[in-house]
Parts: sequence; structure tokens; C-alpha cells
Amino acid sequence: MKVLFYSIKNYERKILQEANKNRFHLTFKEEVLNLETAFLARGFEAISIFTNDNASEDILRILHSVGIKYITIRSTGYDNIDLIMAKELGITVSNVPDYSPESIAEHTVMLLLNLLKKNKMVQNQLAHQNFSLDNIIGETIHNKTIGIIGTGKIGSIVAKILSAFGANIIACDTVMNKTLEKNYNVKYVSLINMAYNSDIISIHTPLNEYTHYMINHDLMSRMKNNVLIINTARGSIVNTKEIIENLNKKNIGGYATDVYEFEKGIFFYNHSQSRIKDKMLTELMNMDNVIITPHQAFATKEALSRITEITFENLTSWYLRKEIKNKISDVEYKLMTI
Repeated sequence: MKVLFYSIKNYERKILQEANKNRFHLTFKEEVLNLETAFLARGFEAISIFTNDNASEDILRILHSVGIKYITIRSTGYDNIDLIMAKELGITVSNVPDYSPESIAEHTVMLLLNLLKKNKMVQNQLAHQNFSLDNIIGETIHNKTIGIIGTGKIGSIVAKILSAFGANIIACDTVMNKTLEKNYNVKYVSLINMAYNSDIISIHTPLNEYTHYMINHDLMSRMKNNVLIINTARGSIVNTKEIIENLNKKNIGGYATDVYEFEKGIFFYNHSQSRIKDKMLTELMNMDNVIITPHQAFATKEALSRITEITFENLTSWYLRKEIKNKISDVEYKLMTI
């Protein structure tokens, strides 16, 4: 079977080639999937895409017309694909639901610690050989009330880690995790209640019609002054324009994110020569109380190995016409809320 991989980066190529073990004929393209590149899939039965690829209705129609019957996504999130249209066209879709939640959970805690310890300001001072402590007095996690939006695989690990620091954990989700309640004293509350009571809010929910711009001016106006917000989920869960406004007004104490609402075409690429033209991202990058990482939380050896393994499990199951345990349905998408 011939499989086309879109959005391939150098770090993926060798891992995928070795994991394939000559099972399939693989073709790698650095191009993202869009209206212009969809025709590259002609002659293939299956494609593999990543988070910045666009599998919307018009593109799916092109893929269907050139013979694509199967799409496997090398990520957990699948907000970039129109699942209802895929089902209508008879295109099967699967993802990687569980690769290394620890990778993203640990990255989340790293971002939080860097905010609390003002590490960005520390590094800026040290670059100018300024070793004074006047502007870099930090805070502890201990005794802070931390709100976790979404207690699935990643959010639950974050809750356990932060509980070990001595934090008080409150959570918001449509499904309550009984283990977290019993063993880690996690209390489930409404989103509004969380806004009022949290010193720190960490986001671990998928992006869908219910969570798009969940973190907006209205919700931020209900948050504590100097609240810290951490986002390792999806960029569009946060209204970037409005969080910048609240940061400038000092209503928000700090923001740390591994994702960005308009990251497509920016993250995963080297812009050191051309420089980025995105004004909002540039403004965020220039703030002392904002930390940005380039969608790298998943990028650990353990996670990449697991993503590759499950991607080929998905491809093999589809090729052999076996049940695909990671198949995604449009029903799941409709029901997925926090």
C-alpha cells in the first residue's frame, strides 16, 4: 500500500522509515495539506497528516476524488478535519489518542515553574550580567489553588504532579475522575467557580465548538487579579487578542503557552532569516510575563516513538481490514466537551 505523509519534519523521517520495516511504500512531503497540495495524494490509498494540515470539506472532496480512502493523524487532536464530511465520503479517520501524556504534563509544569520563578526575566538579566534579585522574586506552587480544565489523560497527570507540590486542585470536566477525587482531593467545580477561585488555571481540553475561545474577556474578568494561565492544549481555546488586552491591563499575571491560535505556518519552521510578521505573537514574545514554546510539549523521544508505533498500527489495521481501535467518529466529536 502506498502512503503519503504530509508535513514531515526532519526529526520524523528516520523514525518513520525505521518503524515501517518495509511494510508500506512511504512518500514524505514537507508541504502541509491544503487546497494546492491535496492533489499530491493522487495514486495513494492513505495519507498521514499532522496538526497544521487542513482537512476541511473542500480538501476532503479533492482527496476523495484522487482515491484517498484512509487518513491517520499523527496527533491526539483532530479539530483540523471535518469528520462529518469524511464519513459522508467514506474516508476512515484515526488518530493517536494516547502517546505520552507524561510528556505534555511535564511540559505544563515546566511552563508554570518558569512563570512562577520569573525565569524569562532572570535570563534577560543574566544576559546583561545583572545578578540583582530586586525584580525576580518568585512564588511557590505550594498552597496555591490550581484550576485544571479537562482531567483526561494529560490533565489528570498534571493534577497528580501539582498535588505532590502541595497545591489545592479544583477541576472542570463533564466527567469526574473518581481516582483524582479520592486519592488527590481534587474537587470538581463549574468553569465560573474555577475562574473566581483559581490562582493558576491550566488548560487540557480538546478544541471544538464548545471550547473555542473558552478563555475570553468575559471569563477573564471573573478571574483573580494576577492569575496565571497555562495552555498546552490548543491555541484557539484562548482568545489571543483578549488575553493580550488583559495582560496589558495587568488583570492577568502571566501566560505560558505551547500553542498559538495562528501558529500555522509559523511553528515548526525556522524563521531566523525572514523573521515572523505576526504582530500579536511578537507582542506576546516581548512580554516579560509571557513564556512561549513552539508546540514542543509532545516532542520527546518517548512520545515520538509511540506516535510512530500507533500510526503504523492504524495503517496496518486498515490495510488488513481489521477493526481500527483508534477510529474517530463524528459522534465522538459532537459529544466531546470539557
